[in-house]
Amino acid sequence: MSSYDVVVIGGGPGGYNAAIRAGQLGLKVACVEGRATLGGTCLNVGCMPSKALLHASELYEAASGGEFATLGIEVKPQLNLAQMMKQKGDSVTALTKGIEFLFRKHKAEWIKGWGRIDGPGKVVVTAADGTEQILQAKDIVIATGSEPSPLPGVEIDNRRILDSTSALSLPEVPKHLVVIGAGVIGLELGSVWRRLGSQVTVVEFLDRICPGLDAETAKTLQRSLSKQGMHFKLGSKVTSAKPSTSGVTLSIEPAAGGQAETLEADYVLVAIGRRPYTQGLGLETVGLATDKRGMLANERHRSGAPGVWVIGDVTSGLMLAHKAEDEAIVCIEQIAGKAGEVNYNLIPSVIYTKPEVASVGKSEEQLKVEGRAYKVGKFPFTANSRAKINHETEGFAKVIADERTDEVLGVHLIGPSVSEMIGEYCVAMEFSASAEDIALTCHPHPTRSEALRQAAMDVHGEAMQS
Repeated sequence: MSSYDVVVIGGGPGGYNAAIRAGQLGLKVACVEGRATLGGTCLNVGCMPSKALLHASELYEAASGGEFATLGIEVKPQLNLAQMMKQKGDSVTALTKGIEFLFRKHKAEWIKGWGRIDGPGKVVVTAADGTEQILQAKDIVIATGSEPSPLPGVEIDNRRILDSTSALSLPEVPKHLVVIGAGVIGLELGSVWRRLGSQVTVVEFLDRICPGLDAETAKTLQRSLSKQGMHFKLGSKVTSAKPSTSGVTLSIEPAAGGQAETLEADYVLVAIGRRPYTQGLGLETVGLATDKRGMLANERHRSGAPGVWVIGDVTSGLMLAHKAEDEAIVCIEQIAGKAGEVNYNLIPSVIYTKPEVASVGKSEEQLKVEGRAYKVGKFPFTANSRAKINHETEGFAKVIADERTDEVLGVHLIGPSVSEMIGEYCVAMEFSASAEDIALTCHPHPTRSEALRQAAMDVHGEAMQS
């Protein structure tokens, strides 16, 4: 039996960052991961491969859809899907190997296999060949992540009816792809295949896309994606999907009830969200149980069992890699006797469509429910010099500030490169900045970031460039 200060179950963004931080703090740590590579869903079949395909498909569309011609670049692109998939795989491999290097650097041990708790302070690891070893630990961190949520009546076979993992590795461009779910994953992967030549239809149970996103921003995104050729069936539910060797026949009904219609597709992507991966973890051996969604409760990352901690997608909060990373750091620092806390009000969210969407803090809808008085400043990218020069003027920057104190309460961006710009407001809001603080801060010209300043100026009706 090997003994450790900390054993982390799961090698995704929560797990591997927990292991690295533990190693940095001088704790003897092991990370149990059964995949052939570290990095979890994010690096292997989620965030990273999807961004590789989003980037490649954007360039392909720019070359084939007229944007290059407008710039005076005349080319006739030819899609090599096999090479596009290969470069995606090469990038993912480089990233996962990088995690292995960081483990060696910080003396974090990777134990290959699937872990389960077997009573207080004990983790059993089952290797691929079925052999088992027992690890003893003062503290156990559960960081097993999540998996795609199933949809009743639609059985995923990963041949014609796909989950998000299979949708990243299709051998051909679908003629017609139906995406069930208008959330982040569905819109991003739908965007990839639409750019590469698919007709894409998105079916969503709600009457809007991206629930939880600022309503004005969501409407702007839907309008933009529709203009690009993506079709939306909102307020609709898929009641059945019957695959054949060449396609899928779907039955779709209005969410409120009514006449069903039939839709034919050659592939269907089920992207209705994700659920915690907590099966088979031996939770009952330490007196833990999940809620009906499969989630584990936590109190500042502590579970209800002494010495057992939970972080990332298996517990409450947004299912985001950077949220899991923050929790990993704070959790390990608490184990090491340090102070630490995650500011859940300032976890940014990003949708990597084109235009991109990025937000942090409260939406107008949330503030109305709270009854909090606020002011709004907006600035369109049509008035931003760099965006105009680059022919990427869709979208806006929107800043919401407290009416009395001027503290920035929420920021919602839709436009070019906003995933890179939202960090400015994350920092500002962490220091409780006012809209005036941003308005008085010099930004470089010409950059897209000037829209952030102009939106802050507009909170007080002082925007100068629109």
